[in-house]
Formats: sequence, structure tokens, C-alpha cells
Amino acid sequence: MEENWFGELLEQMRQTQEEIKRGGGLKRIEKEHKKGKMTARERIKFLIDGESEFFEIGLWAAHDMYRDEGGCPAAGVVAGTGKVCGKTCMIVANDATVKAGAWFPMTAKKNLRAQEIAIENHLPIIYLVDSAGVYLPMQDQIFPDKEHFGRIFRNNAVISAKGIPQIAAIMGSCVAGGAYLPIMSDEALIVDGTGSVFLAGSYLVKAAIGEKVDNETLGGATTHTEISGVTDYKMKDDSECLLTIRDIIDKMGPYKRAGFNRAEPVAPEITPDEMLAGFPADRTKPYDMMNTILSIADKSSFTEFKKGYGQTLITGYARIDGWSVGIVANQRKIVKSKNGEMQIGGVIYSDSADKATRFILNCNQKKIPLIFLQDVTGFMIGKRSEHGGIIKDGAKMVNAVANSTVPKITIIVGNSYGAGNYAMCGKAYDPRFIYAWPTAQIAVMGGTQAAKVLTQIQVSAMEKKGKELSNEEKAAILEKIKTRYDEQTDVRYAAARLWVDEIIHPASTRARISESLECADHNPDIPDFRNGVIQV
Repeated sequence: MEENWFGELLEQMRQTQEEIKRGGGLKRIEKEHKKGKMTARERIKFLIDGESEFFEIGLWAAHDMYRDEGGCPAAGVVAGTGKVCGKTCMIVANDATVKAGAWFPMTAKKNLRAQEIAIENHLPIIYLVDSAGVYLPMQDQIFPDKEHFGRIFRNNAVISAKGIPQIAAIMGSCVAGGAYLPIMSDEALIVDGTGSVFLAGSYLVKAAIGEKVDNETLGGATTHTEISGVTDYKMKDDSECLLTIRDIIDKMGPYKRAGFNRAEPVAPEITPDEMLAGFPADRTKPYDMMNTILSIADKSSFTEFKKGYGQTLITGYARIDGWSVGIVANQRKIVKSKNGEMQIGGVIYSDSADKATRFILNCNQKKIPLIFLQDVTGFMIGKRSEHGGIIKDGAKMVNAVANSTVPKITIIVGNSYGAGNYAMCGKAYDPRFIYAWPTAQIAVMGGTQAAKVLTQIQVSAMEKKGKELSNEEKAAILEKIKTRYDEQTDVRYAAARLWVDEIIHPASTRARISESLECADHNPDIPDFRNGVIQV
């Protein structure tokens, strides 16, 4: 292990995270303060219980995207779960320091993900609205499609029909289609002097129908609380508005819960630092995933399922912060199979897939949430594996993951390649939450292998056209392709596109899983498990 390699990686990411959290920068923050407004992050900090933690999602959303537009830190919106008067809520706050809170394509995707989490876990949603509306230069990428801007208002209606409370505070601009979000919520508050809501602002009204009117008269707090009746509460400032939200949440009645098994928490057997001491900087090197499990599970709580069979996957029951869970983890050390052959760590073999399928069925039978710890390079290939039915066994595992009805939480520890990503509950398989360590890499295959394949294809195509390439030219092509591929497999690239909910420090894995299970416990509706047709 290279000394301090992980600390250097974490420090680099920490510095970038701090930059992202500054949103549009200090000058824009000062500008908001001069208007008497808090920033999005200040509002959230004021809103949640003082002793509680805000579990942010999508901090890296849109990172290094929209360069031609000047960037869009955190996609211009802050989202995550936090306790408000003891109740776990999803909080979504527009960041007015970033392009006046305008909606970019990734802003919509992040809002939709927040709503999806709220729906799946039956969490009340608090919207802190402060947005100039759709970013018009990119309207074709955000307006008309199924997963675009309008889907958010559709979700408002669906969430309401499911009996999930929605509270919206208009704390700044709320324009055009965006005006529907707070008004389709259960209750709407508006801050006097800074909050405004209308379908068209004064300039557009003048241009469209020739009417002269200022924005405050058109859609300010007095208009909508005393004339139109569009909003329910007129607030003098941000502080009063946020305190009133707390008061509303505090008076909510009780809701049914899933009732997942939880005992008194016990500290893990080893610390994250001890676990990381054996974690290799080289992602191709083996290590024992059991140490990762022991760093997050309550001490002496892990009961391994089929320990001697299918050893490139670890399956077993445990408690994490007291919660009863089933763990499916890729074993990265080289192991010996039942016939005495050595098996490559991180690869899923037929016996491993068979074991995991059975374990997933058991957890669904017993209503035990599933935790997937991913460090997988894919399913085993080659003649022996194909003749042994690896596709069939892999399909059984994928089928079980796809149809599993208990909450699934995925942590991408390292590699997440190809169909291994799918079988280990990647984003496409509806995990309630999906997190990644800074060491995660997500791609259809490893960078070196992919670069070699793509280089062979490109070189072959050029040679067919009669162009002879030197070894130096071939090496240059390989390096160019590998550089691009490595950039796309980097965890920051994945997080920017919301393939994962957040990049987390390994030491916070246990807390994140516990919070995710706390959220999942709010939804009492767990459908009966029914597996699809599988080949046996």
C-alpha cells in the first residue's frame, strides 16, 4: 500500500466539496445576505434539529459539466434528509447563488431523485423555493420529456395522493412552470419582500399583453395571502418562515412504519482506519472484504451464509447500528473453490451467483433489508464457465435482485464493472440509496481492457484503409483512449451524473446505512416477493 495515498485522495475531494458548497461564490452569497436572505445551506442548517446531521445527496451533481455555461455547482440545488422536530424529512432547497437558482437538466434530475427517495420511503418533503425557473438556453434538454421539468409537478400530485406531506416555502423567485411546485404542495408559505410567485414576470406581462405592473403587485406575499389566496402563510423573513415550517412538522400525526428489526447498537469489531490499512491503492490487487464488513457491522453480529460455497461472494446476516440486515459482498481475495481450483477475487462465478440468489430469496422471505457491498469486475468468462451455465446462474441472481421487494442499499467500494454492477444492485436495480467510496470506478469494463479493445478496433479500421501505424502511433492511440476512459470511470464523473447518490467517506458508511434504513422504515408497504421465470 502506498503510504498516505487514501488521505491524499480524501483531501483532494474535500477541497473540491468545499468549493462546490460555496455555490455561486462569496460575492453571490453576500448579495443574498444584503437582500435579507439566507443561502440554501444556511436555511437547511436553521431548519433541521440542532443536534442532528444533514445527509446530503447529489453534492457532486453536474460537477465539471456545463463548462460553457459557467458551471452549475451541485446542480443549483441542495437536497438530502434531515430531522425536523424529530421527524426524518427530505429537504430540497434551490441555491439562488447559482444562476439565480435556474433549472439546468441535472437540476431536474436531482429534484426527481429527491422525490423518488421521498416516495419510496414515505418521507415528508420540504421545498425551499428560490428559483428563476428553467435555464432558457438549454430548454430543449429540460422541458418536454418524461424525466424533465414537468415530471416534478406530476410527482407533486402523485406524492399527495400517496398521503406523503409536502410543504413549500417561497423564499425568493418562483416563476412560470416552477410556480406549480409550491402550489401543488399541501401548504405554501411566502416570505414578504423577497418571495414572489407568478406564471409570468412583469417584463413578460408587458411584452405579451401590454399591461404595466410591478412584480410585488403581480405576485408578492400580500397579493397571494390576501387577494388570490394562492399561499397560506405570510412570513416576515426567512427565520420566521423556517420556524413556522418546524411548527407545522411538529404537529403532524403518527404514521405507520415497516417495523424492521432493530436492537441496541454495538460498536463494530474494527475501526475504519484499521480496515483501510489493508485496502490497496492498486484496484487490481486482492484484499479481504470481510474486514470491510467487520468495520460497519455490530460486533459479533455477522452470521455467514454458505461460508464454504461460492466464496467470491460473501453472504450473511448482521446488524448495522442495531438494524437487522442481509449483506451481499464481493470477496476480493483469491479463494479456493470446491474442486480445489483458485478463483479470482471480485469475479462472480456460477456457485457464487447461485448462493447469492438463494440468500436474496431468504431475506425477502424474512423481510430483512439487503446491503450490497460492490467491488466487482464482472462474471467469470471462458469455455469452462460458459459450459457450466454462467449466463443462466447470473440471470438467476439478476432476476432475484430485480424482483426483491425489501429495501436495498448499495455501497460501491471499488470496481463496479459490467453485468456485475447489475447483479450487485447498481442504479438500474432501484436501490433505495446508492453510495460510493472515493475509490469507486463504474464502467462496462476496466479502463485498461476497454482501451485495448477500442485501440484494436481503431487500428484495424485504419489499417484496412491502407494506413500503416508505427508502434509509437499505436501507443499514442492507446494512451488517448485510456485517458478518456479513465476520466469516465472516475467516481466524480459518476456522481456528477447521479449514477450514485453521494460520494461518502468510508468512515461514514455505517452512519449512512443506518440513516437509509431509518428512512426505509417509514414505508410500511412491502409487497410480497414474487420471482420471475428462471432456468434451474
